[in-house]
Amino acid sequence: MKIGEKIKRLRTQHKLTQEELADRSELTKGFISQVERELTSPSIATLVDILEALGTNLQDFFNDEVPEKVVFTKNDVAIKNDPELKSEIHWLVPNAQKNAMEPILVHIEPEGQTPFDDPHDGEEFGYVLKGQIFLHFGAKKVRVRAGESFYYPAQAGHYISNASKRPASIMWVSTPPSF
Repeated sequence: MKIGEKIKRLRTQHKLTQEELADRSELTKGFISQVERELTSPSIATLVDILEALGTNLQDFFNDEVPEKVVFTKNDVAIKNDPELKSEIHWLVPNAQKNAMEPILVHIEPEGQTPFDDPHDGEEFGYVLKGQIFLHFGAKKVRVRAGESFYYPAQAGHYISNASKRPASIMWVSTPPSF
């Protein structure tokens, strides 16, 4: 961790000049400048004074936890194309396996299907965005059309197949993650 860079980042977030921070922490503008440029290191007592002027403390300042990302873009999406099954899975949230649920977007070409998913603890939810599909759950086969959703406990093997001559798209959420 670069202490000077972090102090500068906090100072600019608080919209303070080096001079204002120096006044609040009873230091010189030159010293604050040197700290921010990593030319000198403050003592613990001086660092405490600077951090108090910035509205924080040693514990929070040195806490390296990175805030959890909550918005994901198309650059975050991982895609698995399965030409044999004529389907494509888009993992919308990176590393969702560590979360309680895993949202994916599934595209299925005509006569295509998703991979077979073995029975597991948890539940499955899906919403058909486009086209119509067959939900295969154990021995059951149910048609689900665009604008309709499905929800079931995942205690039987299951998969989805395209029920029409047009591509189908499904928003699918599994808990716990299984894809």
